[in-house]
Amino acid sequence: MNTIHILLGANLGNPTTQIKQAFTLLQNRIGKVIKSSALYVSEGWGVKDQPLFYNQALIIETPLEKQKCLSICQEIEMELGRVRLVKWGARLIDIDIIYFNEDVYESENLIIPHPLLQLRNFVLVPLCEIAAEYVHPVLRRSNKELLAQSTDTLVVKKYI
Repeated sequence: MNTIHILLGANLGNPTTQIKQAFTLLQNRIGKVIKSSALYVSEGWGVKDQPLFYNQALIIETPLEKQKCLSICQEIEMELGRVRLVKWGARLIDIDIIYFNEDVYESENLIIPHPLLQLRNFVLVPLCEIAAEYVHPVLRRSNKELLAQSTDTLVVKKYI
């Protein structure tokens, strides 16, 4: 059984509904969600002047391999209306694989661990809620340590 850490994000349409739909579809197609963070809200990272982003971190147990998980994540994004126009821009849904087991992996369409996670509070804050002590397999620091060392100035707040 594999363990996959995923970050869901949305800032167009009805973000909370899209994240709930993605959660359900992931659980139905990839595997059992064993932990999920609260929903968090923050400004966009990398591109200004866009609606607030909502994010949630998940840990899923899956019998599937990483490329199959990526394919399913992309299928779900398409089903929920994702259109890729601007890098780091507004979107109906975003499903990112952050970690897969303790694997270090790089292919044409997937890098694990996610190459920018340590630079993004909107990833680290929800991740720390469910996996604070998980150690990044390349940087050899826990998620909690990565958040403490983060230079990202964006504020990430729990959505009430």
